[in-house]
Amino acid sequence: MSSRFSWVPLTCSALATWSTGAAAVSFDLPRVDAAIEIDGVMDELAWAEALTVELAYETEPGENVEPPVRTECRLLHSETHLYYGCRAWDSEPEKIRARYSDRDQSEFDDTVGLAIDPFDDQNTAFVLDVNPLGVQNDRLYIEASGFSDTTWDAIWDSAGRLTDYGFEVEAAIPFSSLRFPRSTEDQTWGFNVRRYRTRSSYRRIALVPYDRNDRCRTCQHAKLRGFADVDPGRNLEITPTVTGVQTATRPDFPNGKLERGDADLDPGLTVNWGITPNLALAGTVNPDFSQVEADVAQLDINREFALFFPERRPFFLEGSDYFSTQLRAVHTRNLAEPDWGVKLTGKEGRHAVGVFAVQDEMTSLLLPGSESSDLTSIDDSSEAAVLRYRRDVGESSTVGALYTDRRSTGYRNQVGGVDARLRLTSHDDLNVQWLRSRTEYPLAVALDNDLATGPMDDDALTVSYRHRRRNWAIRGSYDDIGDAFRADLGFMPRVGFERVVAGGNYEWFGDDSDWYTSLELGGDWDRTETQNGALLEEESEFFAGFVGPLRLTVFFGGGFRDRVFRSVPFDQDFRWLFASIEPRGDLRLGLDLNDSDAIDVEQIRAGEQRSFEPFLEWRPGRRVRANLSHTYKRFDVAAGRLFTAEQSELRLVYQFNRRTFVRLISQLTDITRDPSLYESAVEPSENEVFGQLLFSYKINPQTAVFLGYGSDHRDVADSGLVETGNTLFFKVGYNIQP
Repeated sequence: MSSRFSWVPLTCSALATWSTGAAAVSFDLPRVDAAIEIDGVMDELAWAEALTVELAYETEPGENVEPPVRTECRLLHSETHLYYGCRAWDSEPEKIRARYSDRDQSEFDDTVGLAIDPFDDQNTAFVLDVNPLGVQNDRLYIEASGFSDTTWDAIWDSAGRLTDYGFEVEAAIPFSSLRFPRSTEDQTWGFNVRRYRTRSSYRRIALVPYDRNDRCRTCQHAKLRGFADVDPGRNLEITPTVTGVQTATRPDFPNGKLERGDADLDPGLTVNWGITPNLALAGTVNPDFSQVEADVAQLDINREFALFFPERRPFFLEGSDYFSTQLRAVHTRNLAEPDWGVKLTGKEGRHAVGVFAVQDEMTSLLLPGSESSDLTSIDDSSEAAVLRYRRDVGESSTVGALYTDRRSTGYRNQVGGVDARLRLTSHDDLNVQWLRSRTEYPLAVALDNDLATGPMDDDALTVSYRHRRRNWAIRGSYDDIGDAFRADLGFMPRVGFERVVAGGNYEWFGDDSDWYTSLELGGDWDRTETQNGALLEEESEFFAGFVGPLRLTVFFGGGFRDRVFRSVPFDQDFRWLFASIEPRGDLRLGLDLNDSDAIDVEQIRAGEQRSFEPFLEWRPGRRVRANLSHTYKRFDVAAGRLFTAEQSELRLVYQFNRRTFVRLISQLTDITRDPSLYESAVEPSENEVFGQLLFSYKINPQTAVFLGYGSDHRDVADSGLVETGNTLFFKVGYNIQP
């Protein structure tokens, strides 16, 4: 690896004080021991003793202006729970958006809830929102990336109800579901209370104002004092699961009959133990989630690098923020069929640590390169381990170290390095990570893929800087990833390159008298080279966009690039547009267009690719949700139409109540090719249909029953669609808290 580039008035019924300078408003949180029933009605006497706050600021789209509606929230805690309840008044209560849905699926509804930072480290916040019918939205907000991780699921209780004046919600959050400092004295947590009011545009109403000159949200949280001697109880969760699968296949496809295999019954067990309030140990045997959640359909044609699929298994999702770094060196979806796993995560003072070890029955490998990547596997089990350490520095900066190790017969991959996320000022952020890897493949894998037959060592470095102001920002980054660098427990499909990026944007904010909510202009320039200094790509891009009424969002852009692929130069132009709108409260429409010069990666020639991707979300009434998306992609070369690819996906859900739904997924893929334009033999058409019907009853993320059926069909000449196989499955999990 080498380096050649260089670059450059709150109202409150409780005690509150607002200090000068950067100090935050501070509240004292009462403690009560009386029981509270979570039913959406704050009629218990304990609520009279609660901290009561008014949400006095509209922070979006208005900039810390008086909100158009009133919201009053109350907070208190017992020895084992944090409680909050809110009354939300509305001048048009008939327009409140509230629908029954599965958890984390009510993002377009009105909601109210908390963001809490128990360690007050301004790095991560737990966000727990409730819609007017009690549907939960919980996620982790990660300050360094500004990203909300919706895969985080806590066990907590909530309820809500619509009223003649608006709506009212209650929530009880067990301390056993949170990580917080271990202390017998009063603690100080960062927190904010927010309401999202959704109409033709959405309004964010909050407890504290938001300074747009400082893009760090958790840095501007209020402070909540209390929590002395809070007790998470035994903090032990035992979740046994049973998964049953029976699959039918057609061995002589397309001829012959479907042959149904034996039923496969797999018991599993996951145990979570909160050793202390800030240190958690988890273990799992035979975790399985693969049959329940179907991945979103993606077209895999004329693609250079491997597709990314998100992790969905609860054991790996819990505490995943501990293992997140700038380079995606840990991505547990690579652990395909784990037999068992153990994990320890926690934070003590300024020190955070995460450790996990897994035995995987299948060893899948991503083989990255500078211009493409491939997939292969080793026919043997493997063992994997990850160690992560992070230390808080200053107000909201961190430094850390990461080590990963994955081994199988004749194979090993080890990665180690350090990183830093530095908030230099309220306007300046600097992120740095350096990793070094050592990899050795089995001889057969090395020979089959033209790789070194001995150990390979190399480095990876990433540096990024951002300066942000209220209306503008500039950014720059540098990546240097060695040819032989491998992160086999992560997702890094491209190696062997150096890249420098520089860009910026300017944004105007509107108010209620303007036709727009925001306007934005921006652009960037980047250059990517091989480790030998040969050009891979140099690109300049510009974009513009706006957000307006009916939640209309329009962004468009384009640019030009010089590319070199397999030593062949290409001069390319590209254009794109994204638009979405909510013409009614129950309907959201969108469109993604792309028209660009492209490369036929198999035959290495110039072409033009056009794609058209409309999508629709329709929520008639309170119980039905339909998502329909379609991708149309065509690729033309000088001699004619190389291929046309279409893919459609329908997700239709009927929600009986907050806990129960039935869902239908249908995915259709249709690809047509002109065989005369290919050097090697190809099928002139390829048609596949996947369908899944799922019934779900979910008391909480771990106590659930799933029952489903899935089938695959493929088009056969002169026979039409023929079923290739189908699967019946169920999964039952029960969360026990002794």
